[in-house]
Amino acid sequence: MPFARPAFVRCAPFAVFMALLALRSAAPADGSWGFDPRWLYPLTVVVVGAMLAWWWREYGELARQNLPSGRETALAVAVGAVVFGLWIQLDAPWMTIALGAAPPFVPLDAEGRIDWLWVAFRLAGAAVLVPVMEEIFWRSFLMRWIRHPRFEGIDPRAVGLRAIVLSTFVFVLAHTLWLAAAIAGLAYAWLYVRTGRLWVPVIAHAVTNAMLGVWVVATGSWQFW
Repeated sequence: MPFARPAFVRCAPFAVFMALLALRSAAPADGSWGFDPRWLYPLTVVVVGAMLAWWWREYGELARQNLPSGRETALAVAVGAVVFGLWIQLDAPWMTIALGAAPPFVPLDAEGRIDWLWVAFRLAGAAVLVPVMEEIFWRSFLMRWIRHPRFEGIDPRAVGLRAIVLSTFVFVLAHTLWLAAAIAGLAYAWLYVRTGRLWVPVIAHAVTNAMLGVWVVATGSWQFW
């Protein structure tokens, strides 16, 4: 099948990320498996980051696409900031999917002090790795694939409402805060459809996650990690 490899290189990093996340969820926090399960996050950053780097030239929508204009970048930053502001407010119990949720990542040492190495790994994953990996999978692949299996030839500005809604629905299922995720997914999809550039939702997603990370560390609201 001519489109098998393009789909594979967009899905594999996401699949490995989710598998390692599931392993971290299953590993006992007391280290009874012989290791601190928090180390699975740096492992995830390294492994998934290496996969993205190895296949980078095959992500034409990022590797060979012109960078966004100043106006598009400003729009991405604004949308990312708005999504962050909503994300930290939409955490009521009825807005949360608890089933199968991973434990929060708490970067504290045995004395309860912040371990900045853990923070660095978590911020690198959230603000750099995840926006690229997830936008490649959710928007570039899944949203266009729903429109047509030969997704590479689909202009994101022509995907249609059905593809936006269905891809956002699946995006929501992968997050604990379902309402916040729905708003975020629709916002990032709107940016992709409006501009036709994958870098725009990547930037917005990175801004959201970076602001969330700084806020989490500043306030100790580890449940958001």
